[in-house]
Amino acid sequence: MIILMIDVKSLLMLAVVTIILVSCARIFSKGAGRGDKLMLTPYASVNVDEFQTLIADPNVQLLDVRTQEEFDEGHIAGAMLIDVNDSTFVEKAVAVLNPQREVAVYCRSGRRSARAASLLTENHFKVTNLNGGVMAWQDAGKTLVK
Repeated sequence: MIILMIDVKSLLMLAVVTIILVSCARIFSKGAGRGDKLMLTPYASVNVDEFQTLIADPNVQLLDVRTQEEFDEGHIAGAMLIDVNDSTFVEKAVAVLNPQREVAVYCRSGRRSARAASLLTENHFKVTNLNGGVMAWQDAGKTLVK
């Protein structure tokens, strides 16, 4: 028979570490369930309806991160353009955007805007990304302006 001797200090330390790890897992998974991917993004990503509600707030800054040509073909009303592929994207964004106001960002499919959202959050902006980008916006029957 093996007898394990664990002192109270060690047991308390184990409990504290377990609580911290469980708390962190809940924060980063943001409600992830069976089969969901672990979410470690520092910004929010929302569907078309949530995005539309968000940008209805006049304090939210709407940012299109596509090319000028894509923007000219059609964009969400009220959007400003800063191409995320421009080497000076961060400098332009910091110069134009107010860090005290949330930024709603989108692109064609959501890929470039996810990259832009990461860059912006690294520069202390609160950012929400449109899942699926303009393609999802149009698929949902929402309009674009030229």
